Amino acid sequence: QVQLVESGGGLVQTGDSLRLSCVASGGVFGTYPMAWFRQTPGKEREFVAVFPWRGISTNVADSVKGRFTVSRVNAKNTLYLQMNNLTPDDTAVYYCAARSSWTTGTSDSRDYNSWGQGTQVTVSS
Repeated sequence: QVQLVESGGGLVQTGDSLRLSCVASGGVFGTYPMAWFRQTPGKEREFVAVFPWRGISTNVADSVKGRFTVSRVNAKNTLYLQMNNLTPDDTAVYYCAARSSWTTGTSDSRDYNSWGQGTQVTVSS
């Protein structure tokens, strides 16, 4: 089982940037797909970005396309989410997730079996 720890959340203003980090331990980093999801109270967990284990064809949700970028540094066992031009609609708890090794990265939260504790991002207007 992979353990995930997110960090980097905080309170920012509209138009600001943040970079979230997700440090993984356990498993062989780089062999499993990872993703970012977010959730607000009373709503379903929403897909944000996915990083396939091969590192090819990353994908972000339409709602954040052009503003958010997902990347991975294998030497640091870390997945990143660079968030630019933030708006109040981006306010949520952001979660990092991982699937089993050698599987396909997807946008469905039900496919992921390892989750971090979440980090709060709050964007004020």
